Amino acid sequence: MGGRIIHTIEATEGISVAAVFERSDHPAVGSDAGEVVGLGTMGLKIAPDLKSVLDLGDVVIDFTHHQSSVVHLREAVSAKKPVVIGTTGFTNEEMEAIGTLAREIPCVQAPNMSMGVNLMFKIVEDMAKALGDGFDVEIIEAHHHHKKDAPSGTAVKLAQNLATALGRDLEKAGVYARHGIIGERRPEEIGIQTIRGGDIVGEHTVLFAGVGERLELTHRAHSRDNFARGAVKAAIWVVSQPPGLYDMQHVLGLK
Repeated sequence: MGGRIIHTIEATEGISVAAVFERSDHPAVGSDAGEVVGLGTMGLKIAPDLKSVLDLGDVVIDFTHHQSSVVHLREAVSAKKPVVIGTTGFTNEEMEAIGTLAREIPCVQAPNMSMGVNLMFKIVEDMAKALGDGFDVEIIEAHHHHKKDAPSGTAVKLAQNLATALGRDLEKAGVYARHGIIGERRPEEIGIQTIRGGDIVGEHTVLFAGVGERLELTHRAHSRDNFARGAVKAAIWVVSQPPGLYDMQHVLGLK
C-alpha cells in the first residue's frame, strides 16, 4: 500500500511526497523511496520511524499495524499534524484511544478507502431496513494469503452497519465460523465468513437470503490503487478540517 500511495501522490497535482518511513528493522530503511517502489531516484531516503520526519510534511498517511498506528497518531497529535489511517485490526480499546486523540487533530480513519466500498456501507443499511427480519444476513469476505487480520476491517464495518440498521447487538448476533452439529440458524445471526488465498486484493459480499429469493451486493477490488486514490483524496481533504474523527463517507460527501 505504501508503494501504491507514493505512485498515486506523484501522479496527483497539488500534493507531493515529503518523507517516507518504515519500521526500524525493515530492509529498505536508508534506501531511496523512489527506487524501492519503482519510480526511480526521488531523493527521499526511507526513515526508520515517523518521529524523525514528522516536521517535513503537512499530513501523515498511515497504513501500518494497529498498534503502530495508535503510536503514530499520538506522535502526530504532539506535532499538530492531521492524519489519515487506513490500518485495520484495531481492538475496541485502540478505537477508543483513536477517538480521544482525534479530539486534538483532524483524523480520517477508515477500514477501506475505496469509493465503491463506502457507497456499499451506505447501501447495505438501506437494504437491511427495507428487508427487515424476514431475510437472513451473511457477509463473505476474501483476501490474499498475506492478510493478518480476520475478518477484514471492511467486513466488520459492514456487520456493524447491518446490526445498527436491524437493531441488533453485533456482540451477540455475530457468527464468525460454523462447524459440526450447530443446530438451526438463529434468525438474529449476522454471519461473517472469511476466505484467504492467493493474491485476492479484496472481495466483499453481503447476502440477504429470504424464502424464495436472495439478494447479493458484491464489491471486488481489482487492484490496491483504488485504496491509494482514496487515501490521497482523504489527505487533501483532512488538512482543512477542524479537529475530530472522520471516515471516508465524510470525505466523499456521503454523510
